[in-house]
Amino acid sequence: MGAHLQLVTIVVNDYDDAVAFYCDVLGFDLVEDSPRESTDGRPKRWIVVRPPRGQTGLLLARADGPAQEAVVGNQTGGRVGFFLEVDDFAGMEKRLIAAEVEIVRGPTTQPYGRVLVFRDIAGNQWDLLGPADADS
Repeated sequence: MGAHLQLVTIVVNDYDDAVAFYCDVLGFDLVEDSPRESTDGRPKRWIVVRPPRGQTGLLLARADGPAQEAVVGNQTGGRVGFFLEVDDFAGMEKRLIAAEVEIVRGPTTQPYGRVLVFRDIAGNQWDLLGPADADS
């Protein structure tokens, strides 16, 4: 039986800001942006972004109510919860810096490659990973 992880939800404050961050800053593809209705009939959007050539997409879900608003930026309890591996580490680092994305720590070289930790538009921590021989 074959299987893959299709979507991971990231709760965000604003749909358009999130799309701009993931597509314009990180270079993800906008796979879908469709109007939907919540279970109680209110309008919402179904937005999926995905890294180029990636299989797993991110469902960008606007926080709905106080419980969801409370987890924006802290969906993994302050840990790095998302990992983005890129071929051009130096290029992506420059994109993050140019977009004034918060770099939490790094870049460093680890046995598994180059890594830096950054925060996404919602405040969640991500590892940016690249080849060990990537320029810094």
